[in-house]
Amino acid sequence: MTRAALSPAILLLAGVAHASQGPGGGMGTASQLTQLLMAVIVYGTSGMIIAAGLIGAARGR
Repeated sequence: MTRAALSPAILLLAGVAHASQGPGGGMGTASQLTQLLMAVIVYGTSGMIIAAGLIGAARGR
C-alpha cells in the first residue's frame, strides 16, 4: 500500500471506531459485542498496516 492510500484508509478506520461510541463520545447504542468486534477490526487492521510498514522499512535498508 502506498503512503497516499494509507492516509485516507487510516482516517476512514478512525471514523468507524468513533462511530461505535455514539454522539458525545459516551456509550452509544451499539452492543458490547459490536463495539468489541469493531475495535478488533480497527486496531487489528491498524496493527497490520504498521507491521507491513515496519517490514517494508526493514527490507529497504
